[in-house]
Amino acid sequence: MDERPKFETKKSLGQHFLTTGIVPGWMCDAACVTAGDIVLEIGPGTGALTREILARGATVIALEADHRALEVLAEDFKEEIAQGALHLHHADVRSVSLEAIPELCDHAYKCVSNIPYYLSGMLFRLLLESSVQPECLVFLVQKEVAKRVASSLARKEKESILSLSVKAYGEPSYVRTVSKGHFAPAPKVDSAIVLVRNIHRDNFADVKKSFFFELLHLGFGQKRKQLLGNLSKLFSKEALVTVFSTLSLPVSTRAEDVPLEMWLKLAGALQELRSPHVTP
Repeated sequence: MDERPKFETKKSLGQHFLTTGIVPGWMCDAACVTAGDIVLEIGPGTGALTREILARGATVIALEADHRALEVLAEDFKEEIAQGALHLHHADVRSVSLEAIPELCDHAYKCVSNIPYYLSGMLFRLLLESSVQPECLVFLVQKEVAKRVASSLARKEKESILSLSVKAYGEPSYVRTVSKGHFAPAPKVDSAIVLVRNIHRDNFADVKKSFFFELLHLGFGQKRKQLLGNLSKLFSKEALVTVFSTLSLPVSTRAEDVPLEMWLKLAGALQELRSPHVTP
């Protein structure tokens, strides 16, 4: 199959369309898409991935911002639309409410999408922080983003706000690299398939989500500074030294060297000491 774009792509939308069926197959394999699944696809474009998902017997909920792509999809998949297997929504994902889409229920759907590079961070956040979380998430993103999301301190890879934000909700893994030749137009860098499974909210049963992420951003505020120094903008050094000691966390530690489990313990200990003038 050669799925070349049927209209001029727009750089402003970050459009790089898949041109073969092999990558959609890899993505569906990663998400274990099977008959009866409900799959959210963000930015179906010319429908290369849509076609593979439908071929596996799943129902597709597609969000597409480009009206030209919608016209192509409506024509190419008119039978699937008539049968109720494909639901097309003309919507910009940046302004859509997932909770307002009736087909999406908490942990009762999968998200499989080839997304624009520039929306990667926002889309991870949108899906994982939603009150209707997917069962699993498979994104085709820039290779370096996928590597960062699936980083491992055990492999001597540094953590980042993005990697910790994703790990707070699920288990990310780097599935495989996808070379730029699988797209039209070809991007300047290679892409990769990243999977997030076992998505949950368990980590925020006792730790306030808003405080955890504020602490995370504060901790990474100045990368060259030690974590204790960055956090001293909100807490006294004496209080921090005490908490670090209790948690057996060296005072010389940097944010990028702290695993998620320790961040959660740190947040749990510090949320009780929060300065009273800071809004919870």
